[in-house]
Amino acid sequence: MTSLEEIRQTRLEKKDKLEKNGMNPYPIDVDFSHSLKEVIEKFEEGLEIKLVGRIMSLRPQGALVFFNFSDGTEVFQGLLKKDVIGEKDFAFFEEVVDIGDFIEVSGKLFLTKKEQQSIEISAWRIISKSLRPLPEKWHGLQDIEQKYRKRYLDILMDKETFDLFKTRTKIISKIREILNNEGFMEVETPILQNQASGAMADTFKTHHNDYDIDMVLRISLEAELKMIMGGGYPAVYEIGKNFRNEGSDSTHMQEFTMLEWYKAYKNLGYNLELTERMIKIIAKDIIGKMQFKIKDSNDNEVEVDLDTKWKKIRFNDLVKENTGWNPKGASRKEIEENALKLGFDKKEIANISDGNLLDFIFKKSSRNKIINPTFVTHYPGSLKPLAIQNEDGTAEVAQLIIAGAEITNQYAELVDPVIQKELLEKQAELKKSGDRETMDLNNEFIEAMEYGMPPMTGFGMGIDRLVAILTEKSNLRDTVFFPIMRLKE
Repeated sequence: MTSLEEIRQTRLEKKDKLEKNGMNPYPIDVDFSHSLKEVIEKFEEGLEIKLVGRIMSLRPQGALVFFNFSDGTEVFQGLLKKDVIGEKDFAFFEEVVDIGDFIEVSGKLFLTKKEQQSIEISAWRIISKSLRPLPEKWHGLQDIEQKYRKRYLDILMDKETFDLFKTRTKIISKIREILNNEGFMEVETPILQNQASGAMADTFKTHHNDYDIDMVLRISLEAELKMIMGGGYPAVYEIGKNFRNEGSDSTHMQEFTMLEWYKAYKNLGYNLELTERMIKIIAKDIIGKMQFKIKDSNDNEVEVDLDTKWKKIRFNDLVKENTGWNPKGASRKEIEENALKLGFDKKEIANISDGNLLDFIFKKSSRNKIINPTFVTHYPGSLKPLAIQNEDGTAEVAQLIIAGAEITNQYAELVDPVIQKELLEKQAELKKSGDRETMDLNNEFIEAMEYGMPPMTGFGMGIDRLVAILTEKSNLRDTVFFPIMRLKE
């Protein structure tokens, strides 16, 4: 069996032959008259045309060579005839051309006896010579790790993967269209920050050499977007990368794409209505269906139906329904007892806040039982220190759960700087006591709030999770081109 290095060496020799025969294997310019999609849609037999693409298969048949080539818009068939192209050019084609090469061809369109649209080639040249063989056409990349490490081969050889990323782009474009039509303005905020804020997460740390200051990669878009809202814009949104230096599994990645928006003078009810409307429009217009089969948090396949009126249920009511215990007004002792029953580490429990223990209880007892879209409302206030706090100790928030996974967060945003500072100071104290799942105090954010921010509602959603649901993928790594991987030894 020929080794990869032997194949590579043979192709290097073919590259040399191209150069010696006056054909630059990597020319500075390329000429073509139509995309392959245009040719197929407006096919005209006998039309003289010039096309480009990558050879995906070669089928020599004596004095004929059939091949399929793709330009990324479609796949088309080329035919090389010895008596048309000439014996010398025909022989040279067979000698130097491989599957994987990019080619420019001229010729006329015709239909084969089987009515297949094709081009009869009168001239050809290599425009990019490949030095490594592509994976075998019918099997592609079988190793899931190789699919992630060599995504460029995965999308080339697997049409499902190729189409998935086109779908992802369409989803993001539709989000922009919906929000723009709703009166939002798209903005950008910095990824490198002096201080992380807006979420409870560990950071990736770096250093700014010129200013000689430590910096972090952002964990949230929230603080800066709210500060922009203080500048007078009525509605803003951003689609951007966040980075959280935490554990990774099929439903969590350290680098992920987030959508956040904020709208002034609107309440949480408007937020929930827009959320439901937006996701339903995306499913209907981009995917073309409203029912999806996906894996839940227990790795069981379930069917999710988006085409319903989405339910709303309070956090405490959901926990009571699934445990028989009502967290409302519970003592620290009761909270710890119920967390321990569900498997919380007894050695760590003293360092964890009431809110984070309640969140653990909710996730273990209730969240994974939610299949169809459900807004869980009124989370413990200490879990949501950037939201308006209700008198009963809850926050004026909602979280959309689908198939046991958190999809969105919605807040009635807190804009009282005095209360906001008090809440973030409490978070900082909890962090000092050992609870890492708390927020830091951001004085710049508080100062901006003291200048005045409008009443507003805000929304956050992981784009990767939405794409995973709508493309029926259980692993978020399937939805991004280049997921983070361990270095190969």
